[in-house]
Amino acid sequence: MTVREAVIVGAVRTPVGRRGGALSAWHPVDLLGQTLRALVERTGIDPAQIDDVITGCVLQQEQQGGNIGRHAVLAAGFPESVPAVTVDRQCGSGQQAVSFAAQGVLAGSYDLAIACGVESMSQVPMPAAMVPGAPLGPHYSPRELARYGGALVAQGPSSELMNEKFDLSRAALDAFSARSHGRALAATRAGKFREQLVPMRVDPDDAASALVESDEGIREHLDRDKMASLTTVFAADGRTTAANSSQLSDGAAALLIADRAFAERHGLTPRARFRALSVAGADPVIQFTAVLDATRKALEFSGLGVDDIDLFEVNEAFAGVPMMFAQEFGVPDDKLNVNGGSVAIGHPLGSTGARMLTDLLCELERSGASVGLQSICEANGTANTTIIERI
Repeated sequence: MTVREAVIVGAVRTPVGRRGGALSAWHPVDLLGQTLRALVERTGIDPAQIDDVITGCVLQQEQQGGNIGRHAVLAAGFPESVPAVTVDRQCGSGQQAVSFAAQGVLAGSYDLAIACGVESMSQVPMPAAMVPGAPLGPHYSPRELARYGGALVAQGPSSELMNEKFDLSRAALDAFSARSHGRALAATRAGKFREQLVPMRVDPDDAASALVESDEGIREHLDRDKMASLTTVFAADGRTTAANSSQLSDGAAALLIADRAFAERHGLTPRARFRALSVAGADPVIQFTAVLDATRKALEFSGLGVDDIDLFEVNEAFAGVPMMFAQEFGVPDDKLNVNGGSVAIGHPLGSTGARMLTDLLCELERSGASVGLQSICEANGTANTTIIERI
């Protein structure tokens, strides 16, 4: 049997826009379609060679319903022969799309696939469970609720359980959030994101409208006193606020994944290979600890230790998640979310995993580092961890 190796040969993302902000006029199908088109143009591939397009999207309703991946393929102008599928692993959907694409390549089902993600939190209504104080949605069954004796809550209240369990103070959460903005701002000013970004017009129908060329949520000036004065969102005596949580956002990202031999035959440059692809489930009440289990599985599979990882990307759904992660694994501050994260950049749910992996790949290349690990927590107590190695 021929040994196959899944490699990343291309990665792009849109800037991340605030909900109701610079990208809010874009239909999510076209937001992703533009991203897919840019990926094909930059890599120079013939889109007819693409075996599948796997798309992460969380709020699969209204404009994002009906297999948004397939609609984006058609909107991008790809041949009708290119199939697509849409997956939902909550906040890790874009990262799961990457895993499925890589696994398809390794299995021999694909030679060339796109893994991508999209979310327009401007255009699609927020589910009730994301509104502070709202009851859980109808997808929670009576038997599931009974199993946990009424302890299941939305992610916001779960963040307070995490804060308490890992002794994360309000001051520390706010400091980490300020760090996220500071690092993202410095990375933007240094042009670290420039090559991966797909500039977007504010008005999709006006080629003369302003270009969006940077992430909109990053704050240049942070008032730390104002941060400290914000009311907690999910508990009167809690620690989670709007300032130390991820932003509701719009965005898309896409990676081109190929069998290494196929890539080399077709003039594509392998940029990174996959060392581990893991997923784990844990307590759905506290929800966030599954990143620890998924990471242990990935490290064990890869044969690597924490000290072998050069860069860590842990999604800042809430500031406490990467803080918990660093505390548990002893990750040095200068290796964790080095260019900021979702607190500053934003968190368009289905695209964040693909956006983070694009950022991680480009930072490995820019810095000359070798191995990167990415982990994302997901609603209801699951998580994905991916380890890549720069080629």
